[in-house]
Amino acid sequence: MLLALLAISLLITGAFAEQAPDYYKPYAPIYFDKQVYSWTDKVRITIVSPAWDEDEHAINSIGDDPDHPIKISTSSHSLNRYELTETSPNSGIFTGEIILSGFAHDVDGDGQDDTTPRTTGSGPTGGFLEAKRDDGLTLSFEFADGVVLTKSVSISWNVGQVEFDNSNYLESDQIIIRVIDPDMNLNPETLDDLTIDVSSNSDSAGIEIVATETEEESGVFEATIILTQSDDSSGNRLRALSGDTLTAIYHDRTLPEPYSIQDELGVIAKSVVDLDSPSMQRIAIDQIYLADSQGQKIPYPNQNQQLQIITKIQNLQSYRQDFTNIIQVTDSYNSIVSLSWIAGSLEEGQQFEISQSWTPKHSGDYTIEAFVWKSLENAAPLAQTQVQNITVQ
Repeated sequence: MLLALLAISLLITGAFAEQAPDYYKPYAPIYFDKQVYSWTDKVRITIVSPAWDEDEHAINSIGDDPDHPIKISTSSHSLNRYELTETSPNSGIFTGEIILSGFAHDVDGDGQDDTTPRTTGSGPTGGFLEAKRDDGLTLSFEFADGVVLTKSVSISWNVGQVEFDNSNYLESDQIIIRVIDPDMNLNPETLDDLTIDVSSNSDSAGIEIVATETEEESGVFEATIILTQSDDSSGNRLRALSGDTLTAIYHDRTLPEPYSIQDELGVIAKSVVDLDSPSMQRIAIDQIYLADSQGQKIPYPNQNQQLQIITKIQNLQSYRQDFTNIIQVTDSYNSIVSLSWIAGSLEEGQQFEISQSWTPKHSGDYTIEAFVWKSLENAAPLAQTQVQNITVQ
């Protein structure tokens, strides 16, 4: 009731500012839609001031009066007499927005500035205000003569994040890579882009992909890639085989203190390519047999006889696979008497016969085991282990 009477009085006398309700406790709270902004954010402002609802049947405005202005400022630039308008007749709620336009800076490393810093506009929308990396935003409203209300928030850059949408993938999966960096929302009224470098063990050079903002102002960027086992990497297609580690790198060039403005940080995420089929069904091993130097089978080996341990392997996949074939011989006491290996690669569907030499020094019972691993460093099994028991005369 007091506010309504006050509004009527102000309309009659025409001396609104001189009859503010309470110089010491003026009611006009100021709200920003965020506590911290990035350098190119859209800023939405709300001031709740029923005392300035001069005409309950009209849309009123505040801030454009030279005697009671709204000023919106950063440390080096300002918008004076910025108008806010009432949301609806008799609401007493006034809103407006500005866009922070940052400063001249190259965010993608191409040697060209990617922002258009400018300070212009009178409200309630369409205003632009330049801002530094570590800055503050202050709104002041002269509510009544000599009564100035203020509200401030911070402006700061952020360290970006990059992530895969899963920690592991099958070779046939579609992969989403996501970057979260509010600083790259360079134009809050359209979708922005950024680039990500993606590589695998099978293609260390990898590809550069473009990630697009998911929504205007989201600061979240996504790109989709697929994996290939038989083709070269190209576009959004990356060569990667089962067991490979995928690496995504986002180069962040908008870093907060203590980094300098010119610093760059490679932010990294990793994931793993799993197997479409069980790992031990990637390569087949035929049963082990013994042969002489001419390749003739030896059913009854003798002590001190030079033997060839023969294994035949076959690639069961539709792409080339690197492998290491390991032969281990143990005696009846389970002690290893021979250990050897051969590394190579198999093309799609290729069969390959591997021969490794062994000369038994003593007669007795032995166990021969054949393993096929991805490599000595990566002991992921690619085939079922084959075991052959023999007796040496």
